[in-house]
Amino acid sequence: MKATQQLHELGQSLWLDNITRTMLDDGTLARYIADFSVTGLTSNPSIFEAAMAEGDAYDDGIKAKSKAGLSGEALFTELALEDLRRAAKLFKPVFDATNQVDGWVSMEVSPLLAADTAGSLEAARQIHDQGNCPNLFVKIPGTPEGVPAIEEAIFAGIPINVTLLFSREQYLAVAEAYMRGIERRIAAGLDPKVGSVASVFVSRWDVASNKQLPPELHNKLGIAVIQQTYRAYRELLASPRWQKLAAAGAQPQRLLVASTGTKDPNASDTLYISALAAPDTIDTMPEKTLLALADHGQLNGVMPEDGGDADATVAKIAAAGVDIDALALKLQQDGAQAFVKSWHQLLGRLSDKVDSLGAAKA
Repeated sequence: MKATQQLHELGQSLWLDNITRTMLDDGTLARYIADFSVTGLTSNPSIFEAAMAEGDAYDDGIKAKSKAGLSGEALFTELALEDLRRAAKLFKPVFDATNQVDGWVSMEVSPLLAADTAGSLEAARQIHDQGNCPNLFVKIPGTPEGVPAIEEAIFAGIPINVTLLFSREQYLAVAEAYMRGIERRIAAGLDPKVGSVASVFVSRWDVASNKQLPPELHNKLGIAVIQQTYRAYRELLASPRWQKLAAAGAQPQRLLVASTGTKDPNASDTLYISALAAPDTIDTMPEKTLLALADHGQLNGVMPEDGGDADATVAKIAAAGVDIDALALKLQQDGAQAFVKSWHQLLGRLSDKVDSLGAAKA
């Protein structure tokens, strides 16, 4: 049995961290669903920037929408939503069969809004309304300014994928915001069932810390942080506060492990997937990692609900000189800045495409 199927049967959802118009057109995504147990999909500005840079798959859409008067962010949003609606349709049977727990796709608000609470909320409303798709998550970064926007979006009934989380503490802050939003819905007599996931990034921890650590501690920190976060997730789901919300009809905000592509060429290409298998969670992976997992991946058991040796590992790494709290904040800030850079590159590439195609004059 492929490791992809093993994860699926364990209860961990496999999502693809990629989307291109080509993989929709040529049946690649449909094949991943059929052959590799893929049940959802995530996207971000970097992914769309790469997708739109390759070939001519978007040229006809760019021409038509530019001729209709769209440009810049509005042009990108409609192109991206076209792709995501198509992908969402492929996942709709899973969405229905799992009572809306699985089968989601994700679209990010502008990264320029990472420090803008009101702007993030308004952008989330616009994407949700424009998407007009029941299994579309809107991604909002879990920055300090994003947390209140997440609560308000959940209260408004907008399904949210919280992105750019790097620590247990950052996860707990957005889990608290999610529960407050649900509690407010219940108090207002609204349906408490609003989908959400909390996406915690793993590989960037090791990229940032390996250079400060002895070889025996390389590629250990990201896994330990996820193990700690998983323990907090399990404790939250067992808490009286959450049990009360579940009894009222709320669904858990699922924990999602993101940034799972191995960056160290000396480490296994399925390092993080193999180490972080756990039921009732999601693992979103780059296409290269998915293919490696299906080809030769092996699992290392199931993540312990008590975090295993994560605390001891983190303590060793801290003793070796890594300021973990400061690094968590830096990784979140750097991640937000990287998405801003990709956003500007994406809009610049679109503008160049419009000019080269003569789309605005066609």
